[in-house]
Amino acid sequence: MSIDKNLVRKIAKLSRISVSEDDVKDLSEELSKILEWIEQLSQVNTNEVEPIFSSFEEDAELKKRKDEIVDGGYRENIIANAPKTKEGFFLVPKIID
Repeated sequence: MSIDKNLVRKIAKLSRISVSEDDVKDLSEELSKILEWIEQLSQVNTNEVEPIFSSFEEDAELKKRKDEIVDGGYRENIIANAPKTKEGFFLVPKIID
């Protein structure tokens, strides 16, 4: 499958991404190569391969940790980077009336 320049422009428009005309050609070629690689994967013979349903062995046990609520200990450092704060919270401009 080949991705032409018009399709790249359409995808960019639908994604609301600005793409310069110089990049359209490069993206077209790069996306076409990606799709060719995916097509090659579909040609791999997997008849003798047993399906995998999980990446864990059936008898493997996941390590569990105690579920504890913690504040992380970084509140002051994070708030220090904010331009405006009030009572420990970020102050942002109102954008909706």
